[in-house]
Amino acid sequence: MNDRVLHLSGVHNFRDAGGYSIPDGGRMRKGAVWRSGQHHGATDADLEAIAAIGLTSVFDLRTSKERAMHPCRRPSDFAARIAFAADPQVRHAPHLAAAQTARHRTAQSTRESLRLNYSRICARPELQAMIRGWLDELASGSGPSLVNCMAGKDRTGIAVAMLHAALGVHRDDIMADYLLTNSAGDVEARIASGAETIRAITGQLDDAVLRVLMGVEAEYLETAWSAIDESHGSLDVYLEQVLEVTPQKRERLREVLTQH
Repeated sequence: MNDRVLHLSGVHNFRDAGGYSIPDGGRMRKGAVWRSGQHHGATDADLEAIAAIGLTSVFDLRTSKERAMHPCRRPSDFAARIAFAADPQVRHAPHLAAAQTARHRTAQSTRESLRLNYSRICARPELQAMIRGWLDELASGSGPSLVNCMAGKDRTGIAVAMLHAALGVHRDDIMADYLLTNSAGDVEARIASGAETIRAITGQLDDAVLRVLMGVEAEYLETAWSAIDESHGSLDVYLEQVLEVTPQKRERLREVLTQH
């Protein structure tokens, strides 16, 4: 699946979320939905490649502190609408929160912290609001859209998983897209870039802990699914009641984002 990865030097985990099968026999349109980490380190060549995509909207899921510390570089004459997330009461990304939870951190305790954060992530009002707005934007059919956070793996991973679920993408493909973070592009450069951000906020961390923080595991997303089932009964109920994906909006998303 690495043909969906846009190989950039200073922006990591930048990839096309399309191409997956849809139940009616079509596929999710490629080139319409993109996901990535932050663009603070974008090179001029990266900006040219991003400009060529023709984005009409960007949904930046980072907090104001994250954006201030690592402002995104944009192509010249960048005209896409940029939506920013409101600051949550808990101000750090899941992996940053996990980095701060234990004084004596180990790889295992960090995994446990991430699982705990994923049990709560879908209940975060600011993330719910951004996903609702993003799905509305996609349903409008206005053009290619990008969703990003710091590493493009947790908040972004949940947002893309919700879109895929709304379209009817198979759960196995949703998981595969989520896990692609671990192999997309230059993995070592991605980890090093994330380590710089994490250490700036949390202090020095063991390399093994950093690698856990910068990766994803199936059990994290499965924990989020389970939390939704427990709180709302099913993912479909959550999509409709919380993210406002009505049957009409779901049909509109499929019309806009499916190709046969």
